[in-house]
Order: sequence, then C-alpha cells, then structure tokens
Amino acid sequence: MEKHILSKSTFIKGLQCNKALYFHKHRKDLRDDLDASKEAIFAQGTSVGELACELFPGGVDCTPESYFDFQKAVIRTQEEIEKGTKVIYEAAFQFNGVLAALDILVNHDGGWRAYEVKSSTKVSETYELDASIQYYCITNSGIDLKDISIVHINNQYVKNGPIDVHQLFTIESVLERVQNHLAKIPNQVNHLKKILKQDKEPEVAIGKHCKSPYQCDFSGHCWKHIPEYSIFNIARLSSKKKYELLENNGFNFQDIPNNFSLNEKQWMQVKSELNNESFIDKEAVQKFVGELNYPIYHLDFETFSSAVPVFDGSRPYQHLVFQYSLHIENNDGQLDHREYLAEVNGEDPRVKFIEQMIYDCGESGDVLVYNIGFERGKLFDLIEFSPKHKLPILNIINRLKDLMVPFRDRVYYTPSMQGSYSIKKVLPAMVPELSYKDLNIKEGGTASNTFSQMVQGNFEGDALKTRKDLLAYCEMDTFAMVKILEVLRRV
Repeated sequence: MEKHILSKSTFIKGLQCNKALYFHKHRKDLRDDLDASKEAIFAQGTSVGELACELFPGGVDCTPESYFDFQKAVIRTQEEIEKGTKVIYEAAFQFNGVLAALDILVNHDGGWRAYEVKSSTKVSETYELDASIQYYCITNSGIDLKDISIVHINNQYVKNGPIDVHQLFTIESVLERVQNHLAKIPNQVNHLKKILKQDKEPEVAIGKHCKSPYQCDFSGHCWKHIPEYSIFNIARLSSKKKYELLENNGFNFQDIPNNFSLNEKQWMQVKSELNNESFIDKEAVQKFVGELNYPIYHLDFETFSSAVPVFDGSRPYQHLVFQYSLHIENNDGQLDHREYLAEVNGEDPRVKFIEQMIYDCGESGDVLVYNIGFERGKLFDLIEFSPKHKLPILNIINRLKDLMVPFRDRVYYTPSMQGSYSIKKVLPAMVPELSYKDLNIKEGGTASNTFSQMVQGNFEGDALKTRKDLLAYCEMDTFAMVKILEVLRRV
C-alpha cells in the first residue's frame, strides 16, 4: 500500500492555511519550538482518549508500532473487521491518498459506529470537519457507517469516588452535520494535494487564520516582519480593525491615520508610544491609595485544572487552588510574608489551603489582589467546596480590592506598559530592578502545568527543587504588588 499524501490532521491544517500545510511537508525546519503548555495539552488529549476506550471495553488496538507506518495499521484494521472484531481502537483507513485514524470503531445495534474522542467540552465546527474527513475515508473503504459521534468531556460531571466514564463523557452524534460537509471534501482533497506538489510555498498573507481554529506552528516564521510591539498590541482593538490597518496602512503606530476609529484609551496608548509620553491622573491615583485600609494583605493564588477531575467534589477543568503567597503590609512599613503550597500526597489541596488562608488573612484590613475576578471566583468556589467555612471566606471576599484598577482604567500609564495592564508588563515599567527573568518558573501557566503533573504522577523533574521554584514564583507575584503600590504612593 502506498504511503498517504494527506492525513486527517494535515487536511485540517490545509483548510486553515495552505502555506502551513506546505511548510509541514517541505519546511519542517521553520516550525516554532513546542512549548510546555502545548506538550501538556497533547499529553492530556492522549490520556483522555485512553480513558474513553473504557466506554467500549475489550477492543483490539490497531495503533502502529511506528508513527511512520500507518499503512500497517490500515491493513490490520481491515483484518480485524473481517475477523468479526466488534471494538477496534485506533482503526485506520486510507482512501484517495488520505489517511484517517479513528479513536474507536464499534459494531453494535446492527452496524458500525464511529467515535472520535476530544478533550474539549463541546463540539466545534473544526471537530465536524475532522469527523467529515474520517467519514469520507471510512465509508469509501467499504464500511457502512450507521453513525459517527464526537465523544467529549461533560463539564457538569462531579467526581465522587472512582471516575464514572459514562458520566464523564458525552456522546454526541454529528452524522447530519458531517453529511453537510461531504460534498466539498473531494475538491478540498484535490486542492490540498496540488498545494503539496508545488515547487514553492503558496502566497498567503498573515491574518485571523494564523490563530484560528488553532495557533499555527509556523507563526514565528510568517510573523517575523512584525515588530514585537505594533498595532497588534493595541488594547481591546478588534482583529478586524487590526488587519484593516495592516492592509491599508501598515503595522507601526506612526502608520495609523488620524481619523482612524479608536476609542479614547486606545488613542492614549498610540500617543504615548509616538510621543514617549506617560499619562498619570494624580488625583485618581491618590484616591485609590488613600482608600486602602491597613494592614494590607497582598494575596495571589495559583491554580491547576485537569480534563479528568482528580479529587472528589471537583469538575472537569475546574481551577483548583493549590498555592498562595501573602505579603502583609502594616502602616508602620513592616512587611511579613506567609505562603502555602499543597503537598502532593493524594489529599485534596483545598482542605488545608482554606484553613491556613483564613488564619493568615486575619479579620480586618484590605486584601489586595491583582485581577479581582479571579481570586473572588476561586473564593466562592471554596465556599461551595466547604460550606462550613462560608463566613470567614466571605469576610475575605468583602475585604478584596483590586490593584489592577489604576492600570486597567489608564489612570497610570507609561509607554513601556505597551497597552497591557498585566502585572508582567506593569512591574518592569514601574519597578525595573525587579524581574521574573531570573526565576525558573516565570509565569502562571508553567506553575499550573507543573503542579498538575505532580498531582497526576507524571512529573519527571526534581520535586524538591521544583517546589522551591513554585514558592519563589508565587512570592514574586505578591512582592511585585508591594513594590507597585509603593510607586503609586509616591504619586
């Protein structure tokens, strides 16, 4: 059997961008480095797929020994079908040079039914296209499919004891939607084959397709002519307007026409960059600082989530707190630091987190956070988890104030903030001597993925050292808040 030209994944890639498909085949050297967050997503998808097989136990796995030897999997799948095997995992089919591997193929209720597993919580149009190319390959290989479904996560499932796969997963038929796509597939396949046979890459300008439906793994190459700070960093400017500017004017701030439709805060950002000008509303800043009540508890949470809930009383993708840092600032200038990082011992990290947080946060004084919606949401989650702690947690919620407000509202803005009010941009703009750069863990996504790996037992690093790195990262977040507030006071 000849090697396939397209696979299910490259078909989807080609529909998103012809150039990305060409690069995938001919210029793999241009691919962006795979970061830890993407690796975590891939690993999660694999584990969810394996768990979903328990919906239809006792099957035969046709996964090839080598990723580059799928033709053997196609032959093996056909052999299992002819033998009368009722459940096949990773069933592979090839037609018209297109290879499609299906997560689960089942013969029941008088016919074959296809199931593709996704670790998301709903069926997207991309998943419909994904299922359509599978249906195309399977039915043209002589299999009379009675139905094709997407198996996805039910985010309303609450774990209580061992995982119940029949509650964790939702099976949603997409047969009717798939059939609406089928007529286009032959032409799409032929077009993508022609792209792969071209002598040079197709000309495709950058656009929304670079990030939708997936972040392209060749973005670094295609966007290399766009400076790190450009019109694409204008805060809350729609993608439509950004690409309108790019197409008609350019990507630099000086290219923006004076009559272009921007709101007041967006023009502030543009003028700040062009004139190297800061905008500080001293009265508003002084009002914010003057309304803070001592002692001030600078608080920051870290959370992790998992497609498959780990602890009883939790849902898929629910963000569970596992760590906090707390800098306590008294009106005499004294600064005290408290912290909590859950042990990885099988115990729900929220249990001890709640009790220590309540103790450390005292009963009076403002609790200052950066982005109040996040911490407040997690605190209400903790009340739901542990109703007996409702009153002391509500006490903390009622004392919350948001350090992000002066920057979000642009009452304090400098050019180096580059349109962002993220603490990662505000800190170097206001306190340049402080930096996350020297930390081994530099941002929340890495902290979350690292702890998640530890909890699920697939962490391969130095656990003791990594715990110190987690503590150092979270401590920096609240110390940064202390130093930012110091600068605001000087206004």
